[in-house]
Formats: sequence, C-alpha cells, structure tokens
Amino acid sequence: MTKDSKKHGHAKDGVSQKRKTHDEHIDDDIVVQDFKDTFKSEGEHLVKTVFPQKIIELEEIHKSLCLSKLSEIHSDLNIPVPAPVHLDNGTDEPATKKRKHEHTVQGTEVLALPNGPCPINKKLCEISEQLKPYIRDLIDHSNTIKMWISFLIPKIEDGNNFGVSIQEETLGEARQVESEAATYLDQISRYFISRGKLVSKVAKYPHLDDYRQSVRELDEKEYFSLRLTSAELRNHYASLHDLIMKNFEKILKPRNANAEALY
Repeated sequence: MTKDSKKHGHAKDGVSQKRKTHDEHIDDDIVVQDFKDTFKSEGEHLVKTVFPQKIIELEEIHKSLCLSKLSEIHSDLNIPVPAPVHLDNGTDEPATKKRKHEHTVQGTEVLALPNGPCPINKKLCEISEQLKPYIRDLIDHSNTIKMWISFLIPKIEDGNNFGVSIQEETLGEARQVESEAATYLDQISRYFISRGKLVSKVAKYPHLDDYRQSVRELDEKEYFSLRLTSAELRNHYASLHDLIMKNFEKILKPRNANAEALY
C-alpha cells in the first residue's frame, strides 16, 4: 500500500468518525427535545384536568375534618397508674438523709409496660396517611409546572417582556408552593417524635396527670394542624390553577408574532 493510499484511508476514517459524532449529537438533541415536549404536555394536562380534581377531593377531606369531631380523636395510652407505695418511716438513717429523700422525686424505671405496648393514635395516623399522598403529589405537580413554564420562557430580548414577567411570576409561585408543601411532611414526622417523648414521660411518671394531659393536648393540636394542612393543600392547587388559567395565553405565548415584528 502506497503512502498516498494510507493518507487517503486515514482521512476517510476521520470523516466517518466526525459524521458519527455529528449523528450522535443529533440523537441527543432529539432526546432532549422529547424530554422538554413531555413537560409541556404534562403541564397543560395538570392545569386543565388534574388540578380541578385535586381541589374537589381536598375540599371534601377538609369538610370531613370538622371541629365537632375533636373529642373523638383521643386514644387510651394503655399505661395504668400504679398503686401508691407506702414507705416505712422507721429507719436507722440519719435525719439529714431522711430530709434529702423527702425532697427527691424519682421516676419509675421502665423495663416493660405492664399492659403491653402503648398504641399509636390510630385516628390521627389514618388522617396523616390520607393526606400524605396529596402532599407528595403537590410537590411533584408544582415541580412539573415549574419546569413547564421554564421551557416556555423565550430567549432574552430587549422590550416586549410583559408576557415574560407573567411567566416569571407564575414560576415564583410554583417554587413557593413546592417549598411549603415539603414542610408538611416534616410536620407530620415531628408530631410522632414529640408524642413518643411525652408518652415515655407518662411511662416514667405514670402518677403525674400533667404528662397525660399534655399527650391529649398534642393530639388535639395535631388534628388542627392536619385540618389546616388539608385547607392549605386545596388553596395551593386553587391559587396555582387560578393564576395560570387567567394568564394561560400569555404563559404559552409571551410574545405574539405582531409584537415581535416591531423589534
């Protein structure tokens, strides 16, 4: 094989390699464009179909969590009050030790609960499990709306940016909804942690009614919080839906063809 033929062969390989790389870039662009188009179609479907359904469902849940049911949410802790222990005053200890013992309050060492495990508040747990899918859906839906609007924002140009400002305002609202919805899940987990700590106090100091009452107060507070959460989830869906539908044309086409022709 001559030197010229070798050079020709290397040049041909280089051209084919460049063509292959170019084709791969085209394939990547197609995949990315399909990814963007998926968000665009999902965004419109969420606003027009899913959001109204969620608003109706959450309104029904909120109505079911009426304040008249507050007395029904309490649950028995299954921790009995032990019989009082009578101390024998006849002892050979010095008077100083007697006075120290009189002013010392010792809790009960908890090795096992006599009546078995302390049950969870099943009513509040059921309400939490009912709301958690809606919280997760709102986080996911607001993220989809956020990406949908981001892909609709046109390239940066001077002038005619009123429609773009509407897109940015809606985008900010979606970000805020996503952030606030994430805190609702944290709120539910914090309730169970706080209740567990209070119940452990009841087990250690079963003769103190204040700890038992604190558990009841915490349960009532959580019921109010879950009721408020259902209202906030409904309101977030309603506000996003209202804002987007009122400005739907401007969000889809922030710059119309006639205005673009002027610049």
